[in-house]
Amino acid sequence: MVLDAQTLDAIKEAAEIIKSSEYVTCLTGAGISVESGIRPFRGPGGLWTEKGEPSMDGYRRFLSNPEAYWMRRMETKSEFGISIHNSEPNNGHIALAELEMMGALQYLITQNIDNLHLAAGSKNVLEIHGNGRYLRCIDCHTKWHRDEFKVESIPPYCPHCGGIIKTDTVMFGEPIPSKVLNRCFEEAEKSDCMIVAGTSATVTPAANLPLIVRRNGGKLVEVNIRESHISNVCHVNIYAPSGEALPILIEEIKKLG
Repeated sequence: MVLDAQTLDAIKEAAEIIKSSEYVTCLTGAGISVESGIRPFRGPGGLWTEKGEPSMDGYRRFLSNPEAYWMRRMETKSEFGISIHNSEPNNGHIALAELEMMGALQYLITQNIDNLHLAAGSKNVLEIHGNGRYLRCIDCHTKWHRDEFKVESIPPYCPHCGGIIKTDTVMFGEPIPSKVLNRCFEEAEKSDCMIVAGTSATVTPAANLPLIVRRNGGKLVEVNIRESHISNVCHVNIYAPSGEALPILIEEIKKLG
């Protein structure tokens, strides 16, 4: 895809905003991982658009029968899980990791569970919906990489506190771990600029974070293939795939010295 002149102008404007800001954060959604072969949930080509949205009481059902949850997990692999397992970071993930290394991006908040920001080299990452490659105790919140934890019972129990262990992914109806959620809001409050990439900005509480930045007088830079629920309050809208737009954005920031 060749970016048109209007999009390139928007990228240059975004570079100037980011360069002049003191504390830049980023919020990413499913759209940034589409170029890594992971389908989004909503919108054209979305997994839930095709198959229907999952039950909103998933966590309650897990608590009522964790054995059934673990049996299903061990017996079947979902299309989404397979695509995550086979995915690699794309140019959008790599560009954001580079932006952090340049000192121009202080923190990245992602709604994705695919681990791709960390795999790309980003260090300051808050995974608001968890990480599909990890397991977590629902009581003490200790986490283990799934390859490093031996499941010896169904369901498995935490060796530290005896709590039930599940995937780190936050289910519908499950409270987001307060430590992570509080940090997300703290970072939004500190931001005078937020890059919002690949998200429809419809799912709370993540969708509230850009609005906090805007309320506090900060600038919003959107990178998305189509308009979102917050497009009209963003200062710059870059309508292009993040894997194409973000590397160009990095180069424009470098030009500014």
